[in-house]
Amino acid sequence: MDQGVVKTYDPVTGVGIVVRDTDRAEVFLQPGSLAGSVFRTLRQGQRIVFETNEEEGRPVVTKVRLGQETY
Repeated sequence: MDQGVVKTYDPVTGVGIVVRDTDRAEVFLQPGSLAGSVFRTLRQGQRIVFETNEEEGRPVVTKVRLGQETY
């Protein structure tokens, strides 16, 4: 699981951008990423924990959990 901060999010389309903590890369947040979550929307600056998959040669967020994991 990765951690990062929401840069943008459109609640109508479910699309957004997350800045990953480890390398500051912008990762695409695909529609449906919040499916199964108790949350319906995200806000700019919100810290999230997320899973990614590789699609078309780039990482995309596939599942979101709110909060922060500690190591």
